[in-house]
Amino acid sequence: MSLWTLLSRITGLVRDLLMASTFGVSAMTDAFWVAFRIPNMLRRMFAEGAFSQAFVPVLATTKEQEGEAATRALINAIATLLTMVLLLTSVLGIVGAPVLVYVLASGLKHDPTGFDAAVLMTRWMFPYIACMSLVALGAGVLNTWKRFAIPAATPVLLNIAMISAAWLGAPWFGRMGLEPIYAMAGGVMVGGVLQLGAIMRALSNLGLGLKIELNVAAARAAWAQPATKKIAKLMGPALLGVSVSQISLLINTQIASHLGTGSVTWLNNASLLMEFPTAMLGVALGVVLMPQLAAAKAAQDAARFSEMIDWGLRLVVLLSVPSAVALLTFAQPLVAVIFHNGRYTDQDVMQTMAALMGYGSGLLGLVAIKVLTPGYFASQNIKTPALIGIAVLVITQCLNWVFVPWLAHAGLALAIGVGAMVNALWLLVGLVRSGTYAPLPGWGRFALQVIAASALLAVFLMWGSGSVPWLALKAEKLQRAGLLALFVSGAVAVYFAAVWAAGLNLREFLRR
Repeated sequence: MSLWTLLSRITGLVRDLLMASTFGVSAMTDAFWVAFRIPNMLRRMFAEGAFSQAFVPVLATTKEQEGEAATRALINAIATLLTMVLLLTSVLGIVGAPVLVYVLASGLKHDPTGFDAAVLMTRWMFPYIACMSLVALGAGVLNTWKRFAIPAATPVLLNIAMISAAWLGAPWFGRMGLEPIYAMAGGVMVGGVLQLGAIMRALSNLGLGLKIELNVAAARAAWAQPATKKIAKLMGPALLGVSVSQISLLINTQIASHLGTGSVTWLNNASLLMEFPTAMLGVALGVVLMPQLAAAKAAQDAARFSEMIDWGLRLVVLLSVPSAVALLTFAQPLVAVIFHNGRYTDQDVMQTMAALMGYGSGLLGLVAIKVLTPGYFASQNIKTPALIGIAVLVITQCLNWVFVPWLAHAGLALAIGVGAMVNALWLLVGLVRSGTYAPLPGWGRFALQVIAASALLAVFLMWGSGSVPWLALKAEKLQRAGLLALFVSGAVAVYFAAVWAAGLNLREFLRR
């Protein structure tokens, strides 16, 4: 799963590099990212969020207690209900696209062409949520049957479809007299269909092909199943927790749309770079820790439960602090090498760099949240993280009121970073006060070792950022990429040599 996650991030980076080179930054790119964000936001809230969190535990329990026949009946019942809801949702989304775009980014109204383009692309891409909801259903089934590779690999198919759209589709649209950015909307839909096809093929190979009946009698029979009603009941609190971050994203997109052309794209590109450390550190650690924490809780082994959280937090500090230092001191080379191609200008690099530094200020919190929340979920405590998330949402918007007039779109990123740090600290304090987590001895010495090594790393990266004319090397793509690889490799060596010299035994630490 980690390898497929890495591959999806790499292909996503190639996708974004091609988009930046092909389309640059304009009202049309803002329109695309707004249009893409609408079904993507709903997918994260419902399909991969609330639905998956409610569906998978009930499915696993049914399989364990009632056998495969009852489990297959439940899968088909949920598939029938879900498909009918998705068809209705897609129709409503297509018809109501102007309202959705206005709610998400009313600032696009300043450029009627951009607003109209966002509405059109929203209508093209809205059925994507239907594909991805069925993908989430199929992924839950496959994971319950311990088939993890296909669900983890499907995001790569979306990136490949969007790469093809930027590389081949956009020039073809231009030759046909159409707006080239529209090719990306087509790429999203092709990617959704490919992902759904891969999941359906995997289900069929297991003999679990979905049997969907689109009629009222089948819907009533499906709803009559107790397990179906249980899933619907569980989706309520899960939706509350998942929605907080998406609501924050919606508000920030709305604000960014009023800050001038390019603001949405600059923020989006900076957040895409942030996904590398948050996914490879936070998501991977969360996936690793969750089953072990749940097992320790079930065995009533409080000491092991606390020790696992302690180990996860130390690993977060060891890896995310230097990553945050790199984002704050080496942002220009990172943005320049990845995005500064074709129509992406020097000004675009500087604006994206400012947003990336804002996000980087909260990287430690963003990653730590992924380790701390499993400490609550493993105890079946979903309510507390959700309530903390709501409070942090309010704090973040208050920070926007302070930062945005001063820093424009970078203020939005900084508010998210500071909010993430507050969220992580709040979760940590809650675990400590409840007695769930007791920090082990040695944190003071460990923190000093990481801080000292990170300070040395910062000096090295600031020298690297200032010693090379990164923007002037726009035409020398290979030379600039080679220099970036050299400095990143050097940074890794400097940091880990420094923590080793400070007395940290990395081999023993990782064995824990």
